[in-house]
Amino acid sequence: MKGGFAVGEYIIRGRAHKYGDNINTDLISPAQYMELSYAEMAAHAMEGVDPDFPKKVRPGDIIVAGKNFGSGSSRETAPIALKHAGVGAVVAEFFARIFYRNAINIGLPVIESTAAAAQVNEGDELEIYPLTGVIKNITQNTEYRGSALPAPILELIEAGGLVRQLEKQLEKRRG
Repeated sequence: MKGGFAVGEYIIRGRAHKYGDNINTDLISPAQYMELSYAEMAAHAMEGVDPDFPKKVRPGDIIVAGKNFGSGSSRETAPIALKHAGVGAVVAEFFARIFYRNAINIGLPVIESTAAAAQVNEGDELEIYPLTGVIKNITQNTEYRGSALPAPILELIEAGGLVRQLEKQLEKRRG
């Protein structure tokens, strides 16, 4: 996931952390931690639904959830906390639109897949090919279809988010 990628070669690999429907932003990033640094927020990511999540998540791991992931407030801290906790991507049946946009803007890949949301188990090893929307479950030796992310969105994610992408473009212009 780190470093440059050739279109079609961008792959996210990690263990699945499985959650249900309606995981809202208060559960993802509890309000009492909003004023903390990103690292401190990450230490409390998903605490509202899984108090052990910050201890068990490893870099690149993938959250798999049901319907309406990220509903609730429009706080940007929810995807930020996940990204800084090391989450490589979130797969859900569908996302609250504001969470989806915030996640993309800060460089956290989000893929919609009804099949993956229903069939992936806690701890399954996954590979996600965001450009095509293919999700491979290595543990179960199965494959699911999900929403594809267009190349310009992947470039934004690879840059580290919208702000970082714009900073890099300005740096290039300056010389």
